[in-house]
Amino acid sequence: LQEMIKGRRELVIGLTRDPQFGTCVMFGLGGIFTEILRDISFRRAPLEVRDAQEMMQEIKGHKILEAVRGMEAADKKRLTDMLIAIGRIGLDIPEVSEIDLNPVIISGSKPVVVDALIVLK
Repeated sequence: LQEMIKGRRELVIGLTRDPQFGTCVMFGLGGIFTEILRDISFRRAPLEVRDAQEMMQEIKGHKILEAVRGMEAADKKRLTDMLIAIGRIGLDIPEVSEIDLNPVIISGSKPVVVDALIVLK
């Protein structure tokens, strides 16, 4: 059993291997909103800090990362580190064909991976 994570903001972070673009990192609104709103950004790996920051800023729901309605702002440094790390995993471990971290719940300011799927070739 795991502790219950408190938080109302859900994100998705992932990795996919596209035949045209290669290894790509994904970021967007998570949980049920991933399928409903499709508010997602993609970048080719490897990511630099600027790439990760742009991904967070370009989704339509980017304000969910700010301090809102009594909730702390999301720790964008940690989110940046997570996005860069997912890209590195994709480049360093070719056996990984897909990663889906959904949801990543913002608990306080900290992003916490609540569910993860890793698909191997």
